[in-house]
Amino acid sequence: MDIYMPMATTERHNKFTGTIFGRILGLLENNEIRAWNTEGALVYLGTRKENGYRALVDIENFNKRSVNELEYIQPDFMLFQKNKCYVNKNGTRIAGCPDLVVEIWSIGNDNQERIFKKDLYSTSNITEQWYISQNSNTVECYMGSKKSDDKCLTEVLVSKHGIEFDLRYLAL
Repeated sequence: MDIYMPMATTERHNKFTGTIFGRILGLLENNEIRAWNTEGALVYLGTRKENGYRALVDIENFNKRSVNELEYIQPDFMLFQKNKCYVNKNGTRIAGCPDLVVEIWSIGNDNQERIFKKDLYSTSNITEQWYISQNSNTVECYMGSKKSDDKCLTEVLVSKHGIEFDLRYLAL
């Protein structure tokens, strides 16, 4: 089994993940959404090997095998609002296609890791992806494998389902 060890984070990285998570606490408390930052691992089918098969788990076709037996990766932030997910009994491994995945790129994320994560998340046409570079105000956006218009940290970010994230104070 491939093991993904998270890289050390910077203070700016922690501000991003903490702010993103903090902005949705009211929705979490009202059970409108389920969200995890780095404490939750997203499971997937396949391997991390280059050019190997890999895909996020489609809950509709999930064969109920243990999520603990699947490969996993830890996004900086993932949110389930409309899409279904299955969570293991410890609440640490999540199977499904998130509505939104956010990765905050730092110098510790090498190009191979970035390509792997983009490739994996793009296997779901219903997963919106935001990639934020710590040294830029640009938020690179995708819906499945299709590139969307970029967003900017100088504006309030809005997900496809209308959840707002005000990260403007983190703009450079």
